[in-house]
Amino acid sequence: MDKQSGYTWKLGMFVTIGLLLFIIAIYFIGKQKNLFGSTFNITSQFKTVSGLEVGNNVRFSGINIGTVEEIRLINDSSVVVSMVIKDEVREFIKTDARASIGSDGLMGDKVLTISPGVKSTKVIENGGAIASVNGIEMNDIMKSVKKSVDNAGIITEELAIFSHSMNNGNGALARLVRDDKMANSVSNTLSNLESGTKGFSENMEAAKSNFLLKGYFKKKEKEKEKKQEELKEKKEEQKEKAEKAQKEKEEKAKEQKEKEEKQKEEDAKKAEAEKKEAADKAKK
Repeated sequence: MDKQSGYTWKLGMFVTIGLLLFIIAIYFIGKQKNLFGSTFNITSQFKTVSGLEVGNNVRFSGINIGTVEEIRLINDSSVVVSMVIKDEVREFIKTDARASIGSDGLMGDKVLTISPGVKSTKVIENGGAIASVNGIEMNDIMKSVKKSVDNAGIITEELAIFSHSMNNGNGALARLVRDDKMANSVSNTLSNLESGTKGFSENMEAAKSNFLLKGYFKKKEKEKEKKQEELKEKKEEQKEKAEKAQKEKEEKAKEQKEKEEKQKEEDAKKAEAEKKEAADKAKK
């Protein structure tokens, strides 16, 4: 008898735990699929859904706010996606919001993402529709990668041809790279040019100190200083003209303002006189 009671107690505990786990599972699944709480529906139209399936998450600002309820094919270039969204986020979704399809990670499930609008202040209505943005297809990515690989292959081939020409060609550049004598000759030529330039600069300095050419160089310096002074005077003159023009503009604006104020006073006096005259006529 005691043994049978023990079996009954264990069976009861097992059933109770099973029911609790079942209820908890139903609660979390229902919460995930928005079976509990207030919700509303919106739709969006796409050319292709890129593998999106019913039950996939809908995200807004990186937060799961709903699920895909239905995917309906309209024609060969149009698919309508219906979404169930939590009512608590409805105030943030405006009529100019946009829907796009992406992936949850690199190889994860597809996710429908809603981007907030920037101009409209009107909240989306239940059963309303939002615009869609076409996502990047994997085929497009593969085409781009293939094009980059092809370009890399062409560049590699051209580099190989250039390297072969440098090692085996008879051109000036190839000879410069391979022939030590030619490289030394070019280096000596550059050194001679540098020495010649330095010597020319020293000769010019010496010529400036020579009493025969001293007057010529002084004349050149005076002409240079004169040009700089003329340029400075011209800049100052332009500055004065600009200041004068600005001052005249301000004076004209002031005169115009005074004239307008005077006209307003005259109009006010005239209106007052007309009003007084009308009152006197009414008394008579």
